[in-house]
Amino acid sequence: MANRDVELLAVGAGPSNLALAVALEELAPGLARESVLLERDEEVSWQRGMLLPEALSQVSFLKDLVTLRNPRSRFSFLNYLHATNRLNEFVNMGSFVPYRVELADYLKWTADSLSLVDLQRGRECLEITPVWTDGTLTGWDTHVADGETIRSRYLVVGAGRDARIPDRLRTVNQDRVIHSTQYLPRIAKLRKDLPYRVAVIGAGQSAAELFGAVQKDLPECKPTMVMRSIGLNYYESSKFNNELFFPSHVDKFFEARPEAREQMLKEMHHTNYSGLAPGTMDALYRSIYLDRLSGRSRLRMITMSDITDARDEGDEIVLELTDRRTGETQELRTDLVLLGTGFSPEMPRMVQDIAKSIGLSEIKVTRDYRLEIEQPATAAVYLQGVNEATHGIADSLLSVLAPRANDILQDILAHRGETPEVPPQPTSDAAPIVATR
Repeated sequence: MANRDVELLAVGAGPSNLALAVALEELAPGLARESVLLERDEEVSWQRGMLLPEALSQVSFLKDLVTLRNPRSRFSFLNYLHATNRLNEFVNMGSFVPYRVELADYLKWTADSLSLVDLQRGRECLEITPVWTDGTLTGWDTHVADGETIRSRYLVVGAGRDARIPDRLRTVNQDRVIHSTQYLPRIAKLRKDLPYRVAVIGAGQSAAELFGAVQKDLPECKPTMVMRSIGLNYYESSKFNNELFFPSHVDKFFEARPEAREQMLKEMHHTNYSGLAPGTMDALYRSIYLDRLSGRSRLRMITMSDITDARDEGDEIVLELTDRRTGETQELRTDLVLLGTGFSPEMPRMVQDIAKSIGLSEIKVTRDYRLEIEQPATAAVYLQGVNEATHGIADSLLSVLAPRANDILQDILAHRGETPEVPPQPTSDAAPIVATR
């Protein structure tokens, strides 16, 4: 039996569900008061494992939680800067791209600024089970780690994708394997004076950032970057390509034939995956150039190589690398393996479990991100950030946060037979919203 009944429950207080919470507060205050947002961590964060001091976001600050939906919103990134007395400094920097730590702080500020949606931190969702009434799906029971069960009619899953761990590295000592999502907290626990041999796996932005960061965080280490590709490449980021990240492109992608979707995703791959930002690429090449100039030979890159085996030997991990050009193998002995391997393209385990619980053989969503349910239902579940195959490459990124939140909210309201409750618009001299810290 449920301990609490609500109308809408959102799992995960990341950017996707924060954008939805803001949309609820601005467009449907009544529903917002009946909504709960669960976050498993004690504080709202974003990419906490990779909040490196100099790391930049890859998207414009205008693609925040709300601006593309409501440019006048008090929850905008610009208003965050105004409320924290840093607007002039940001303008003076002359950049459309904020630092990653700055964007993470904006998300915390937004979470602290919510007044209607009940944001509950430190509450982990263990399991979600369907509620059936006379053969009709009428709700969801969300079982929380502290023992409480929350029942809701609407469920929005925005907990992010699962980290991608290469199969060969799942069987070795996990104390010596660190995915990028865990980098900062785990690297902070290591001694700084030891000459660690470090293997960095991957050829994208996160792998390059790990390669650069570990040189500073473990000053005596010797890092080796291992990749399957022939070398590192820039992101493909022409303005023509970037138009494919417009919210309007979602309709075109969703309506396209399967073979056309496949072609678009393939051709757009290097706009988001397996590429580096220009600043990261230049810094990385300069570090290798200076290492060669000094004669230290501290930094290495091994290209066109597959990890064909991995094993523990004492206190080290031994990687077997097979050269894709020659078929020859070599061993790389390491003390630490850093994974810049991104996230699994498959549906997260939580979503798969929900689909299985209601007997779905295939996970499909509507244009408005609602899971297609094959049985009679008065309840619904929405999936955020995991629909790249049907909604385009921008789906897992920040680019469509605000429009997607609006799509989901409008679908929920239509499902309930309601129209949005539009709150009064602020006047031009309205004071900035200030979160309570």
